[in-house]
Amino acid sequence: MLNLDLTGAQVLGPDGLHVGPLSFADGRIVDAPVGRAVNLDGYLVLPGIVDLHGDGFERHLAPRRGAMKQMAEGLRAVEAELAANGITTAILAQFVSWEGGVRSPDFAEQVFTHLRDVAPGMVTDLRGQIRFETGMLELYEDLPERLKAWGLRYIVFNDHLPHDRLADGRTPRRLTAMALRAGRSPEKQLELMQQMHAQRDEVAVALDRLCARLAAEGIAMGSHDDRSAEDRARWSARGVSVAEFPETLDAAEAAATGGGTVVMGSPNVVRGGSHNRNVSAVDLIAMGYCDALASDYHYPSLRRAALMVWQTGMRDLAGAWALVSSGPAAVLGLEDRGVLAPGKRADLCILNRDSLRVAATFAGGRVSYMAGDVAERFLA
Repeated sequence: MLNLDLTGAQVLGPDGLHVGPLSFADGRIVDAPVGRAVNLDGYLVLPGIVDLHGDGFERHLAPRRGAMKQMAEGLRAVEAELAANGITTAILAQFVSWEGGVRSPDFAEQVFTHLRDVAPGMVTDLRGQIRFETGMLELYEDLPERLKAWGLRYIVFNDHLPHDRLADGRTPRRLTAMALRAGRSPEKQLELMQQMHAQRDEVAVALDRLCARLAAEGIAMGSHDDRSAEDRARWSARGVSVAEFPETLDAAEAAATGGGTVVMGSPNVVRGGSHNRNVSAVDLIAMGYCDALASDYHYPSLRRAALMVWQTGMRDLAGAWALVSSGPAAVLGLEDRGVLAPGKRADLCILNRDSLRVAATFAGGRVSYMAGDVAERFLA
C-alpha cells in the first residue's frame, strides 16, 4: 500500500477546490506529510466515484451465449472498466426475475456467489444489489437468507409485469423474445405472467412482511421506477427510503419532501433527458430533488454527468461532484468515503485539468487505474 504526498494539484476538499497537498498512508487520508512527494500540477484530485446502481457489468459476464465460461474473469474485466472511469466503489445491480436469461435466479446465484468470493481480492470495492421482481411470491420466505448467503446489504424492488395489457387480455409485447430468454414456450411464459398478475393483491401483503424483516436486519431498500406520489407513499410506509429513477416529478417530489432519497441515472443527465421520456434528471437536480446519480447502464456517464452539472453552472464543483461521491456514499451508509478529509479512505479520482479525463484512480490508497503522462509522475 502506497504512502504518498500529492502536491501541486487542485484538490476538492470539504470546502471546495484548493491548491495544496493531499497525503495518504495505509489506505487513509492523513493531515501531515508522509515523505514521498508526487507533483500533480495540471491535475484535479477528486473523491473517488461511488456508483449506487449499475448493470453495465452484464456485457462482461454474458457477452454472447456461452462465451463467458469463467465468471470470475468477467468480474475482473468489470473492475478494470470501473477503475478506468474513476469509480472506487460500485454496486452491481443484478436481477432476480421471472424474465429469465441474465435476469434469472440461477444467473443471479452465479453472479452473487462469484462476487462474494472474488471481490475481497480486488482493489475496487465491488458490492451487489439484488433487483427483485415483486411478483415472485415463491421466493419471499427464503429471500432474507439468500441475501445473507450472498453477503448483500441492498435490495431494490421492481415490477416489470405489463399489468395493463394482462388486465385487458392483450398479449404482452415481445412475448416470444421473453420466452426464449427464459427457456419457456410463449404459451408457458404467458401463463406464468397471467398467474403473477392474478396474485397482485397478495404481493402487497407479502411485501409488507418482507420489508419489515429486511428493515429489522438493517438492509438498505429501494423502489424502482415509481410513477406517482401514491407509489412512493406506499414504499415509504414499508421503510423503503430510496427512490431509484422515479419516472415522474410527482414521485420524485414525494420522495424528496418525505424524507427519502432520490437516485437518478447519469445517462439521463448526459442525454439531456430520459430515453423513455420520463422526468428529466437535469430538472430534478435544478429543483433540488436529486440526491445521487448512478451509472445505470453506462459507467463513463457518472463522471460526465457531474462535470456537466458543474460546467453548466447548475452547481459548483463540490455540489456537482457530491452527486457521484458523498451523496451515494450516504445512501449506502458508508461514512468512511465520499469526501477527501483526514481519516477517510484514500479513494481518489484524478483528472487531467485540461481534458477532464480520468488519469488515475486510487481505491483505499491502492492504484486501480493509471494511464498516460500521469504515470511518469508517480514512477519518477
